[in-house]
Amino acid sequence: MALTLPRTAAAPAVRTDYARFGRTLLAFTLTAVLCSGQLYIVIPLLHDMATGWHASPGGLTWLVTAFGAGYGIGFLVFGPLSDRYGRRRLLMAGLPLAALTSALVALSPNVEVALVLRALQGVAVAMFPPAGMAYLAERLEPRRRVIAIAAVTGAFLASAVLLQVAAQVLVETIGWRGLFLLSAAGFALAGLGLRAVMLPDLPREAAGSLLSAYRAVPGLLFDRVLALRYLATVMLMAGFVAVYTGLQIYGGTSAADLLTLRASGLPSIVLMPVLMPWLARIPTTARAAAFLAVGALALAAVAFSGAGALGLVLLLAVYVAAITGGLPSMNEAISAQAGPARGTALALFSFALAVGGSVGPQLAAAFGGFTPLVYGLAIGMGVAALAVLASAHRSTRTAAH
Repeated sequence: MALTLPRTAAAPAVRTDYARFGRTLLAFTLTAVLCSGQLYIVIPLLHDMATGWHASPGGLTWLVTAFGAGYGIGFLVFGPLSDRYGRRRLLMAGLPLAALTSALVALSPNVEVALVLRALQGVAVAMFPPAGMAYLAERLEPRRRVIAIAAVTGAFLASAVLLQVAAQVLVETIGWRGLFLLSAAGFALAGLGLRAVMLPDLPREAAGSLLSAYRAVPGLLFDRVLALRYLATVMLMAGFVAVYTGLQIYGGTSAADLLTLRASGLPSIVLMPVLMPWLARIPTTARAAAFLAVGALALAAVAFSGAGALGLVLLLAVYVAAITGGLPSMNEAISAQAGPARGTALALFSFALAVGGSVGPQLAAAFGGFTPLVYGLAIGMGVAALAVLASAHRSTRTAAH
């Protein structure tokens, strides 16, 4: 899942060759759902995969982690490459590779091979977010860019629910291998769709060595303010993935109940972007900390109350709303602190999301039960909220000096 705004957000002063809005938005939104959803698609399949390989569902959570690790590394690698070689060129190479690696995962003979192939799938899929978001910011009319970027960002988040629901519905019919083959076909179609709607790459001039694009990374990682915000971002995403993984491993409910619990977050994902123009009036760091605190309280309520099915649906909806509001708020907080290095800082933000997505399944497996997991995540999100507030205090002190 990637929420990064590109470094080349401003169009040249004179340009008439803008991409057609409607079909471009449709193609990029559907591709975003398919790409980001590959992180989550394994979660409903854990029991089926474990049965076929005579393994434990908890052990197979590494299949989620492997993809997330490859995805995060790939994002950092391909962001600068899209700047240098062009958005269309990178995507025309990346989507066929995503199709190939997805098909190979479907053919995995054992867990060990599947882990390697999932990591390679993550690297290949990671070509889309940086190149795709940069393309939208460069090649759409300025008045429509905000709409397009918000829609694609929403698609990245919604994929967590949509791909889990789709996997749970289809696995009984086509099996887990069939789902990866279906994903491979989806990537092939996405490549054809983007080829049809994307304009040719703009002329680019190489400036400096390829490694020069990465020089700002160490300074941003060790910035005391940004480091706290990156850690909070990791916690946001880790908790999100851990909750859904925990429901799959420890839920003990029927398939229909699991489907309802997964779908319960979708209204929040749709609603929160609508409310953000009003919520944006709250200072960025205070808003990010507030969303983290709301998420912690929602999880604490689940743990303390032992909520029944309806209560769990409602509390999960609140929790997902906190995640959906917290992620763009953290994005803004990091962007505001980064100054001229905004593009690289936001690439690291997306890397933090990938790290969280990779850690989440291991957290779910480590706690040994859903209630202990939820307690732990509630504490973690509370600490993350304090970290964001501390980063705001540190930032204020630095500015004063």
